[in-house]
Amino acid sequence: AESLLECLKLNPAHAEGTAALAECYYELEEHDQALGYVRRARALARGSTALANLEAFILIAMGRLENASAVVAEVLTREPYNKDALFAAAELDIARGRTGDAIGRYQEVIRRYPDDRRVLISLALVLGSVGDAERSRSYIERALLQHSGDHRVQYYAAYLDAQAGRIPSAIRYAGEALALRPGYAPARSLLAILRYRSGQFEEAARLSDEAIADTRDDTGAWYLKGLSYSRLGRHAEAIGILSTGIDINAHDEFIRIILEDQIISHTPLEDPRRSRWAAWHFNRAQEYRSRNLGDQALFEYRRGLRLNPYASERWEFAEILKTRKYPARYLEELRFIQDLGVAGRRIDEAVEAYDALLADALYRRWGVNPADAARRHWKVAVFSVAAQSGIQHVDAGSVAAAYIRDLLVHDRNLDSMSLELRQPSFSQAYRSAREAGADYFLVVSVSENQRDLSIKGELFVARTGSAAGTFSIYRTGTDRLRNAVRGIVEQFSASLPFRGELLRRRASQGLIDKGRADGARAGQVYEVVKKNQPVAQNEGIGLIYSPEDIVGTLVIEQVDEEVSAGTISRRGFFDLITEGDEIILQPQEAAQKAQAEFMTNPELRALLRTLR
Repeated sequence: AESLLECLKLNPAHAEGTAALAECYYELEEHDQALGYVRRARALARGSTALANLEAFILIAMGRLENASAVVAEVLTREPYNKDALFAAAELDIARGRTGDAIGRYQEVIRRYPDDRRVLISLALVLGSVGDAERSRSYIERALLQHSGDHRVQYYAAYLDAQAGRIPSAIRYAGEALALRPGYAPARSLLAILRYRSGQFEEAARLSDEAIADTRDDTGAWYLKGLSYSRLGRHAEAIGILSTGIDINAHDEFIRIILEDQIISHTPLEDPRRSRWAAWHFNRAQEYRSRNLGDQALFEYRRGLRLNPYASERWEFAEILKTRKYPARYLEELRFIQDLGVAGRRIDEAVEAYDALLADALYRRWGVNPADAARRHWKVAVFSVAAQSGIQHVDAGSVAAAYIRDLLVHDRNLDSMSLELRQPSFSQAYRSAREAGADYFLVVSVSENQRDLSIKGELFVARTGSAAGTFSIYRTGTDRLRNAVRGIVEQFSASLPFRGELLRRRASQGLIDKGRADGARAGQVYEVVKKNQPVAQNEGIGLIYSPEDIVGTLVIEQVDEEVSAGTISRRGFFDLITEGDEIILQPQEAAQKAQAEFMTNPELRALLRTLR
């Protein structure tokens, strides 16, 4: 790019130099700059379909799909079988989630160019992404047979075998790619990931050191090295390595999450590093508060307090709960601060004032402590299957799964079970969840490139292993992992039926352990079901119980923050309603289906882009 800029200083109208500079900026992923130069080049070389195709690829990379579609249509109108235009059209289909259409286009290209390396690999990648392992394998084998001396073909063969769980052959292909082109960074990075996945953590760390020696700001290498040291049990060194990675790139969410998890799990509560890393979250929370973004601020305060439970910022967290009209939880936080022995006059006065304010609260009139009485009615295990591992961040699925599990803890209706996140296979995940007595288990997978990320959560019934639902979300830009994880949690929580417990009964009045914060609504009619009778249905999301187990109904009349009360009506001649019975609201049939967001495959798109 530097040389080409010098060229254009000498001759600003040099068409070939302008076009080449557009290619350079495209390879550097400086897409705005690339777009400006390719349009300038097209003005200098009118009628060039090659430049039109380049503009289409740049627009696709920028996410401007409609503009790209117009350029591709223009080329295909003039040249219906233009190979690059067909490739661009296929990438457009993938970006729009129409993978089947993309496969059709690639097959059209391969009929005309049966030995083309790029189309053979593209078909193998796309078919592999949709689970068609047999056809994917056939195309990559054709590419290997015809282009065995091409290091890129060996690299993609390694990638596809890695995705299929064939680690030994993937290691062989990655090694062959490096033999053909020593120092080829993508192959070395993939080989390090494969060594990590095969349990060779020291070798993975060594390969990461090679990458760091070549490019010190390679945060992917710092991440993998820190993760490898963590798996070796060398946690103090892992913390130091990951800290360096964060100093290089403070926005790498995967490094930050792994670092914070290491600190939470392997340092004492008094360790000063907890305060340092928690401060980052508190600063962000204060910024969100200043912009009246309460949900975002709550998220950051909770993460910060997870790192440093004794932080003085707990007072600010409590203040948000107060402004969101959760006085009981506000009082609970203030009392926690008092228990720490750091409360001052201001907090003591607030405790006294809110204790008096809540004197007539519903839970006090019924003589219950909602914090003690609340029951987590759904047992959920969160896993990542070992075969799911990306090329950007190894174990990305388990990092996202850990994040999701931490967030589920804040839903007082869910028991987020502390089981091993990394499971070797689906069958082992099923066994672990069933033996632990879970209702459901969620298998998390991640696909990402340098700018985009998508998360998929597949929910299964723990007692049968049958599919229950699918949640998916796509995010781009900064904080994409955090925002995607929050989206998955919101989708999952919203999909579960309302479930509570009858805490107290006084004649025709009853008190349940769910309130406004849990979605209880005045005027809503709930079924009262004999305790221990409802179970998760064998497929899909929902509860099953026999009509004979329904002993009455409850109409909510008073809704408090964490408990609600209403009128009980028995069903049948005998009154069989007792404390401990379950309170259930089954959703409408249409609402039972999980609503997954449109999701593309960022990793596949990045791999196809590098083939150009």
